[in-house]
Amino acid sequence: MRFGVLGPLAVWTDSGAPVAIPGRKVRALLADLLVHEGRAVSVDRLVADLWGESAPADPGAAVHVRVSQLRRALAGAEAGGRDLVVSQPPGYALRSGPDGVDAARFASLAAEARSAGDPRTRAGLLAEALELWRGPALADFADEEFAAVAVARWEEQRLAAVEAYAEARLALGEHGDLAADLAEAVAEHPYRERLRAAHMRALYRAGRVTEALDSYQDLRRRLADELGLDPGPELAAVHRSILAGDPAEEAPAAPARPVRPTTNVPAPLTELIGREHAVRRVRELLTAGRLVTLTGAGGVGKTSVALAVARAAASGFPDGTWLVDLTTWDGRGDAAEPVLSVLSVPDPPGAPAPAAERLAAALGERRALLLLDNCEHVIEPVADLVAALLAAAPGLRVLATSREPLRLRGEARWELPPLEVRDTDDPPRLVESSAVRLFLSRAGLDPATESLADVAEICRRLDGIPLALELAATRVPALGVAELASRLRVPRERFGLLGTAPRDAPARQRTLAAVIDWSWRLLSEPERTVLRRLSVHSGGCTLAAAEVVCAGDGVAAGEVLDLVARLADRSLVVRADPSRFRLLESVAAYCLDRLREAGRRPRCAAGTPTTTWPWRRRRRGGCAGPGSGSGWAGWTPRRRTCARRRRRSGGRARPRRRYGWPARLSGTGSCAAA
Repeated sequence: MRFGVLGPLAVWTDSGAPVAIPGRKVRALLADLLVHEGRAVSVDRLVADLWGESAPADPGAAVHVRVSQLRRALAGAEAGGRDLVVSQPPGYALRSGPDGVDAARFASLAAEARSAGDPRTRAGLLAEALELWRGPALADFADEEFAAVAVARWEEQRLAAVEAYAEARLALGEHGDLAADLAEAVAEHPYRERLRAAHMRALYRAGRVTEALDSYQDLRRRLADELGLDPGPELAAVHRSILAGDPAEEAPAAPARPVRPTTNVPAPLTELIGREHAVRRVRELLTAGRLVTLTGAGGVGKTSVALAVARAAASGFPDGTWLVDLTTWDGRGDAAEPVLSVLSVPDPPGAPAPAAERLAAALGERRALLLLDNCEHVIEPVADLVAALLAAAPGLRVLATSREPLRLRGEARWELPPLEVRDTDDPPRLVESSAVRLFLSRAGLDPATESLADVAEICRRLDGIPLALELAATRVPALGVAELASRLRVPRERFGLLGTAPRDAPARQRTLAAVIDWSWRLLSEPERTVLRRLSVHSGGCTLAAAEVVCAGDGVAAGEVLDLVARLADRSLVVRADPSRFRLLESVAAYCLDRLREAGRRPRCAAGTPTTTWPWRRRRRGGCAGPGSGSGWAGWTPRRRTCARRRRRSGGRARPRRRYGWPARLSGTGSCAAA
């Protein structure tokens, strides 16, 4: 979970979803804890900061209530959120992690920029740091006494970063744009001499000498009239150099045009919608570590996000950002060969060296970013290569995309979630959903369309997967939104509907079935068996239910946990909540088709409560059932009633409740289908 103080107070989950913190006092409590940067804040201090002289009758209890409300809000947004607010003498503290607060992230980037020798690297780091600012620090609590010191400190750090960024841009010869960019900052902070010196230099180098001299005279007049002072010696020296036409104040020579490009990352063809937080978060991880693996379900947009990260971070890698698409590599030969081909590394004279050694030597002193795209089908050789390269090239950063992690030491894995579809029927809020915005954009629809509810249903049916939404958008001219939503309600029809993609799309992304089939082919037979059997649950299931339903026919009950974990690693199984697993709708529909192909019919309904399944399996195997011993004692009354009726009817009884129960039961026999 991440917290924002460089602007209005904000909280996001690790996937970028905003977290609502209810109540002014609860938000003030969170702001107070964030201001203290992980240090414990006493209860008395919190009472004074939140209520001032109007403290409640029982201030300790009042603080405890607000802390409980804050913990509940954080826990409801993300697993483990409650544990971030800890009780610690003499009060409470917030444990957010090293980069969990944007102010800490800003300070880290600024410190890294100060130690960078190359002006381009320095400018890139400072630009990334300044992008974290969303407005005045703690804008909604800026007038509170407890926030005043921290807000002033953060604002001073921001201005120092603006000045350092301006100087780095001057060194890069960007004086033309910089003269315009600094005008507002100088007007807002007229007495900051370092800022004004950078502005004067930018004006002078842009040929606006008179304006540069006027800027100096403006500051000189202000200081004399209001403070009785003169400008400092450094600014006065800049003024004299401009008057004398000192060659040292001339713009630096333009950098020589590189003989060969420093990147092969393609320019974007379409707008990347709803992924701003993902790009920012992956860049943060890439700055903090040297290996980042972007995982997620097929079609979720891993490549698009990785390319956006590579383009945004290009200025921080003077030796290039390089895309290596591993889709067409079949794993035969040396994994270094595709990378050598992209980097155009020539063969050395004499006896040929191993490809991995040549690549390590070529990257040894480079500060470069290597983007390895689509690693899942060659995961082992790629992991071995990455481990060797990171050990041999200290300036190298690796960003990998895969449907499962590389599992290397030092790897930072970030799972890209599907696009958001808000749980509301309110049109203005629906339009703000990233999935809805993407579908409207690709289908060419107006956000004010009357069929917005159908658009939201399409997005939910397709789990917010960007590729599926783009494929569905191509059907709108022929079917219309309402008809498309109606047809997607039939699971088996979606693969026929979503079968038209752009001609230049990779073969594995031209249909929805091809996307899932790519992952299916990479699974072992036991993993396929478990995935087929999990598809009978539309609402998900607990691990205990999965162990009962998935075991058998070559899959031992003790193996189910490991198999489910491996499927979760491959983003084929997702967590519905901390205690349940589920399949995305499209994956479930695909696996039900595979279930039928295997010659088995899904005999348990997708909505069947999983607590009834263990008894059904035990009963058919001759084990203890209801009314026959210890298995009966822990059952709920509702479950006992259902079991009695089922036993009396010979196993054919159906629950009397209308909702949440089978709609797809067929035949008899074991509920573990195939």
